[in-house]
Amino acid sequence: MEYDAFTDASLKMMYEAVRGALEADDEFEANGEDPKFRVRSTAEWKRHASNLEAEILKRGLQIDIIDWTRGQSELPH
Repeated sequence: MEYDAFTDASLKMMYEAVRGALEADDEFEANGEDPKFRVRSTAEWKRHASNLEAEILKRGLQIDIIDWTRGQSELPH
């Protein structure tokens, strides 16, 4: 996908859509249901979000970075 072809507003909207799908999946799981979007288990979702972040930051735009850890620290490697 050519992220540089999108407007600033489009990039932010797509990024927030990733966040929304992730939050929805977390809510489904919290309710004992299978996640509908499988954001955490599908590498392409993270790749898409990462590419969006890179383009957004390259343009100097402000965003709240998505927390993929569910608020928990990751163990050092």
